[in-house]
Formats: sequence, C-alpha cells, structure tokens
Amino acid sequence: MHDHPELVADAALLDFLTGSENPAPSRRRRSLPRRDAELDPLLLAAAASTGPHVTRNHYTHDFFPGVSLPQAEGAWDWSKWKGADATQDDEPCRVHYVSRQAPRSQRLGLEQAEPLPHNVSALPAKQTPDAEELEAELKAVGVTLPGADLPPVEVKCMARTRIPTPHGPAFLHLYHNNRDNKEHLALVIDPAQLSDEPPVAPPIRSRSLDAVWAPDETPMDRITRGAYVGRLSPSSQTPSTPDSHTTGDPAAAACPLIRIHSECFTGETVGSQRCDCGEQLDEAIRRIALAGRGAIVYLRQEGRGIGLLSKLRAYNLQDIGHDTVAANLLLGHRADERAYDVAGAVLRDLGLATGVRVLTNNPDKVAALEEEGLRVVERVPMVPRSWLARTAAVAGAEDGLPGTPADDYPPAGATLIGGGAVHGEDLDKYLRTKVLKMGHMLPLWMEDAVAQ
Repeated sequence: MHDHPELVADAALLDFLTGSENPAPSRRRRSLPRRDAELDPLLLAAAASTGPHVTRNHYTHDFFPGVSLPQAEGAWDWSKWKGADATQDDEPCRVHYVSRQAPRSQRLGLEQAEPLPHNVSALPAKQTPDAEELEAELKAVGVTLPGADLPPVEVKCMARTRIPTPHGPAFLHLYHNNRDNKEHLALVIDPAQLSDEPPVAPPIRSRSLDAVWAPDETPMDRITRGAYVGRLSPSSQTPSTPDSHTTGDPAAAACPLIRIHSECFTGETVGSQRCDCGEQLDEAIRRIALAGRGAIVYLRQEGRGIGLLSKLRAYNLQDIGHDTVAANLLLGHRADERAYDVAGAVLRDLGLATGVRVLTNNPDKVAALEEEGLRVVERVPMVPRSWLARTAAVAGAEDGLPGTPADDYPPAGATLIGGGAVHGEDLDKYLRTKVLKMGHMLPLWMEDAVAQ
C-alpha cells in the first residue's frame, strides 16, 4: 500500500465501495439483464479517481456493445468494436411485442369498459353484465359459448340413389346439416318403391329431396339428385312431386325397423377384430331387409365421436391394459361423445317420427331419439353373431343335434366382414366393457365376464 495521501484516499474509497457495506444492487426491472452488476463498485471508484469524463453511465449506455447481444460486431471481442458511423442518423431498431389478438372491446365491437374498482363487491349490480347479455354480445360477432342454445338442427337430402346390396335393394341418401360439415347418410330399405303396383304403405321418402328447390329447376335436375319415383332406367324417368310420400295407407304399414349406426373405418373397411361394427352394419341391413321396411342412419362420428386419430391412439392404450372407456378418458375425451340430434332430424325428414322399432343394445340411443321427439315402440336387441352361433351350438348339443350356425349366415355381406361372425379375445373385451361400463343391454356369454 502506498503512503501518498491521494492513493490512500482512493484505496479507502475502493474499499468502501467493494466492501460489505455496499448497498444491495437496484431491483429495478430491466428489459435485458444487466451486464455490469459485478463491476459497478470498481467502475464507480475508477470514475471518481480519474475525473468526470468517464462515468458508469458511459459504460452502461453503449460505451461498448452489449455482450449479451451476439449479433453486435464486438460482442465477444471488444477490440474489434469500431463504433457507429457519425454520418448515419438512423434511429436504432427496436423490437416491440404486438399482440395478435385485439382487445376484447374491439373484438366484440363494444365501447371500452370502465375499470373495475378494487372492491368488486362495491360494484353496482347494474354494471355487472349477466349471462344473457354476454351471450348476446358474443352472438353478435358470431361466437357461440359451449352449452349455449343452438338453433334447431336442419337437414337437407342432397342426393338419393339405388344401391343393390347382398341383402336386397336399398336407397342411399346423403344429407347436409347446419351443425357440422360432415356428410351423414341414410340407407332406406323399402323395396315397394321399385314396384309398378300402387304402394300399400306410405313410402319412406325424403321430404327435403322431393321439395322444389328452385322455380326454374328441370325434370332432369330432379332426376339427377334422385327425386324420382319407381325404378330409374333409360325407359323409366318419372320425377317425383313434393307430395310423393303421401300415397298409401299409414294404418297398413308395419312399424319400420331402424338402426342408428356410427361410422367405423377399422371395423367396416379393413375388417378389424377389435369391434363388431362391420358385422353390426351388415346384420342391420340383413334384418331390416327381412323385416321388409326400415332405414339405417349412418352418422360420421368415428370412434364414438372422438375421431379416427384419437381412436387409433386409444387402441395403443388398450394394448397396454386399458379398456375402451379408460382409454378415451386418458386421451381427454368422454367415454362416448356421440350425438343423435342429426339422426333425429334425418328420421323426421324420412317420415319415421311417428313410430319406429330401434335395433340397438344401447339405452342411450333410445333415450336420445325420444328426446328428439321420435316415438320408439320397441327396442330390438343386436346380439353378436358369434354369440348366436354359440347358443345354437349349445342348444344343438343339448338336443343331441349338431349345431349348424354357418348355414344361418351365408358369407355374402355388405362390409369386409361379410356375412360371417366376428370373434376373438379383443372383441370379447370390447363387448364386456360395453355391458359392464356403458350399460348396454346385452347378456354376457363369457362366464368369466359375469364373474368380473
């Protein structure tokens, strides 16, 4: 240590600034982390001892470029920093955060609301918007709250055509609606419409398809979309009229058999043995054809309404030990997210609201159709073919006769499964979960399932 008084004073000042008595650094919020917090005391001492031309402020504000900004030329090597060109007067570029979402008052087209007082309880009741006012504000800008009242569902049959199936002729209807962008279908089985004889019962026809769509539509326009009567052929081309469904005696008609069927790509198209959906679709067509009259409403709600992507992921969860219900819940879905309001509207459009027999094991479907105003006179069970075959085999064995279930179900069918029976361990688990966890009204065949 030098004995010169000025040096002693500088040393004392440096010791004071760097010692434990040094006040805590400022906690003022900054946009960038401070790069000189550790050097502040030393710089203050150097500034005080060398004069007013170099201060801490010079260092902090662009005396050197920020070392935390690597795009600066001298960020990592200060010897290479050359400084700004004095001839350039461009303002430095500053990055500002701009929200992509406008203020709520602007999005809703409202005036800026006054700020709420600190004491919310002191807010007058008249200044607090109620649920109806908020819903009205959102509807004004086209936003619908979850659970809010939706407009009545509307469906329109866009096309109808004849489809020959292994179980007999049918008419396939394609529907649009005001709830989603999906093209739902209806398969109508009513062979009497192809006969040249006058109909005994009112035909199952679409009211929206037979309606007049435009004052200048031509007979060919109507025939092209399927608004015709009889069998369409080069020699038979009779457009329908809006009242083509009113012929026949309603009292002479047997109560039609219907089924509400949800789309299943894996079970119907690739023949997956994880479910019996393909078999159920084929069996529904067969049984309605045997009944002579009815319809299948085919809803495009894959995987109980969760979609094909989530359905495939749920399969992986099933492979590691979860059942179908638990897999849906683990993916953030409900056990069953299907809706039947569109199905109810389709059945009303087909004139089937006054009384139907429903082919299903699911009590929720029956309740949903009744909520839509349809009259369900009977629930017809949908028993798997494999279980029917086992029952027939057991009955034959008890009577001393061989069971011949294969003769009851020929191989021809409307899906990849055909007329055969789906069976396997995966299917047994699937059906057991339906019965035990989802309340489907189906007697279990497996003894071990009853024990569980």
